[in-house]
Amino acid sequence: MLLAIDIGNTNIVIGGIREGEIAFEARIATDRIKTSDQYGAEIKSMLGLFDVRPQDVDDCIISSVVPPVFNSVRTGIIKVTGKTPMVVGPGIKTGLNIQMDNPSQVGSDRIVIAVAALAEYEPPLTLLDLGTGTYLGGCIIPGVRVSLEALTSRTAQLPGIRLDRPKRVIGKNTVDCMRSGIMYGTAAMLDGMLERVEEELGFATTVVATGGMAQFIAPLCRREIKLEKDLLLKGLNIIYQKNKK
Repeated sequence: MLLAIDIGNTNIVIGGIREGEIAFEARIATDRIKTSDQYGAEIKSMLGLFDVRPQDVDDCIISSVVPPVFNSVRTGIIKVTGKTPMVVGPGIKTGLNIQMDNPSQVGSDRIVIAVAALAEYEPPLTLLDLGTGTYLGGCIIPGVRVSLEALTSRTAQLPGIRLDRPKRVIGKNTVDCMRSGIMYGTAAMLDGMLERVEEELGFATTVVATGGMAQFIAPLCRREIKLEKDLLLKGLNIIYQKNKK
């Protein structure tokens, strides 16, 4: 089994891939102060939850956009499995032509998702903030949860809310107004950005969405968006297969 791990700012995705198929997927919270022993214990616990023994892990691959956490997770993996993970970064073959001013600044998670999307769909593609078959660049916008946290932390009278689908655009109470503004506002922003991206490119693209909030926001958008929740793990497996010895 291949153990595939992606370290994000909020969650760490842990996946087990057996013969090209995702056997399990789990998430643990990203915590910058946890030690390698703590991460190792959590990873071992997650493996046990899916009846996977450490000795069942044949190899590992890891991508990260959180440098302070990377070494702790990597060391934790080594302690649990005895395997030194392959790391998505400089020197790794991806098959992408990254046309950024500074390719090293592109987050490894974006590269992984792009690799997976290209294996599933014909380019040109837009992955919300990705370009087409080559990595042309993108747009960075505040995430849904970041926007909500900013709204509630900066305004004393606005409560924390669940990000359920709004019943209507025009809310009739504070919670519904907040929910509409966050959810429909994000969807409208994506519709507008996608229109401008394709206008700048000069051609239409297939739009693919992934990530925890994609299933809630994409249906609110006016244009067609394909949902792919497992792109990260699929991409890590593809990159591993391209680079394994």
